[in-house]
Amino acid sequence: MLAPLLLRYFLSGDINTKLAGMDAVPATLHRIAATYVDGKQDTLDGLSVEYTDWHFNVRPSNTEPLLRLNLEAKTPEMMARKRDEVLALIRA
Repeated sequence: MLAPLLLRYFLSGDINTKLAGMDAVPATLHRIAATYVDGKQDTLDGLSVEYTDWHFNVRPSNTEPLLRLNLEAKTPEMMARKRDEVLALIRA
């Protein structure tokens, strides 16, 4: 059932990044939101940002100082480029 979708959308899978502490989580999410202010944003579960050809969600762990990134794009090249772009913001 999923095979046709996996040929159309390219997924990063869960990528966890440990932060310095729980107090770093809100500032990091704010920095990401400010960078992607031109995308459609939702904060129901962390931060989700949507564009026409790619989207992502970054959400904090409830128990550890880490952020979990999931990103999808319409091409593998775009997925890799945008994944690295968002990860650079998380890890800054």
